[in-house]
Amino acid sequence: MIKRLFCYICCVLALTACAIENDIPYPIVDGSIQDFEVEGQCGPDGSGSQQATIDKNARTVKLYVDDSVDLSELRITKLTVSNNATLVPDSTLCHNYAKFPTVGFSSLDDIPISSDTRMDFSNSATIILRTYQDYAWSISIEQVIKRDIVLENQVGNAIVDDINRNVIIYVSHEQRLDHIKVTSFNLAGQHGTVYPDPTADAYFDFSEPRTFFVSYGWEEVSHQWTVYVYQTDENASGQIDVFSRATSATLKGSIQSGKQPVVEYRKSTDSNWTSQPSADITISGINYTTDLQQLTPGTAYECRISIDGTVAGTQTFTTAPATPLTDGSFDNWHQEEKLWNPWSLGGTSFWDTGNKGAVTISDSNSIPTSETCNGSGLAASLESKYLVLKFAAGNIFTGSYVKTVGTNGVLSFGRSFSSFPSKLRINYKYTSATIDKVGEDALSYLKGRPDSCHIYIALTDWDEPLEIRTRPSERQLFDKADSHIIAYAELIQGSSTSAYQQKDLVLDYRYTNRTPKYIVVVASASKYGDYFTGGVGSKLWLDNFELIYE
Repeated sequence: MIKRLFCYICCVLALTACAIENDIPYPIVDGSIQDFEVEGQCGPDGSGSQQATIDKNARTVKLYVDDSVDLSELRITKLTVSNNATLVPDSTLCHNYAKFPTVGFSSLDDIPISSDTRMDFSNSATIILRTYQDYAWSISIEQVIKRDIVLENQVGNAIVDDINRNVIIYVSHEQRLDHIKVTSFNLAGQHGTVYPDPTADAYFDFSEPRTFFVSYGWEEVSHQWTVYVYQTDENASGQIDVFSRATSATLKGSIQSGKQPVVEYRKSTDSNWTSQPSADITISGINYTTDLQQLTPGTAYECRISIDGTVAGTQTFTTAPATPLTDGSFDNWHQEEKLWNPWSLGGTSFWDTGNKGAVTISDSNSIPTSETCNGSGLAASLESKYLVLKFAAGNIFTGSYVKTVGTNGVLSFGRSFSSFPSKLRINYKYTSATIDKVGEDALSYLKGRPDSCHIYIALTDWDEPLEIRTRPSERQLFDKADSHIIAYAELIQGSSTSAYQQKDLVLDYRYTNRTPKYIVVVASASKYGDYFTGGVGSKLWLDNFELIYE
């Protein structure tokens, strides 16, 4: 009996042990959209091609398409994701949910020919990226229909009522309504059709409301529109829209079709006007645009437009200041135990380094040095080292070191900035070591090659600084193709220099109508340091960085 009881107790204990709950948490593996493209993708003005705006913090994608595609069944042509996340789109919005790819793809050639990536983007759509967790991403696509309508002696832009399909156009009072030359009449956009075509004949009769049948580029069905043309005693408004930068400004406005505007400008303190050459004024239909150059930063200006000798409009504006690069001399440092920080003790940091991660197991590898470009002050010395556990590239950046996760750093890239420099002038010296440390198999081909330094500047309009994570499972790095980057320039060099070199990194402005919110300047002794790859002993000296405004 006792023996049986003992066996029974042992069985109960064994079963109880098996029932212990597995409370080991799943790893946090980020699921982010890296790139997203669709058919008909364009810029917000309907022309060219522009990358989608991807906000990894808000998990949103915003892009534009032209009038050649149907939003209700729009084909995705590229959708790349992080960490091999599984794609789970909204089944109610898919053209064929069963044939929608479950993994990311760089092009339609990467997926089976039977796949169907069409979705209804008439409204915002959701795609879930599934790793160990679910990450819901919101995709918002706006269709741009460029209605280029220009009539003889037209005054102002056509007024288009999409809901009721009505159009109102004003022409000057001397223009006959029954005898109007039509230059363009793209009521259905660039890819649509209009019947009858008012541009087919020399003149068209608009003395009464006219009916047109309009089809968009993706449609076979036609919609009835009514166009009203009226005479007016008013001239074009003469309103001038100005987007000013530090040394230039873009002027835009509308005029009566067929007229040539005269644009003049001056400093508010001057008495004489400067005339903008007519060859530098671009006229498209009833709209004009021109760029004023060689302006003085931080200065108040006046501009005016005249038509037929009469001033039609005036405007004032102030150019952005020539904001200097804070602590670009690299003269200010202080040390806390083993940690070197690139700002004065008690001062405000503008630059930071990855030193906080490095000093947990070694000394700082980004430090001040008296080896400067001009023999005075201090400079920055960035050296790539192998610090017991892993490779660490010497680095410095505008922003702050946030925290250390394991042996990986979390950084905040970017400092507040709202001006428009033309270039970053740098003084640097570099010693390139042979790449002997490779952090990932995908970069093994680099081993044995000369290491390269990397210095870059970016002006961005992020809503907040960019969080950088180097941990492979949740890696988030700077992407120079980010649609929030307004201007960019870089230096990549894989050869050593025996002395300091001066070089200008000329900023390429991708957008001339957006104001920066942040400036990012980054320098690393090893280009692939984010991937823990480079050459031990690679060393980069930096001195006297300066923003140039020309």
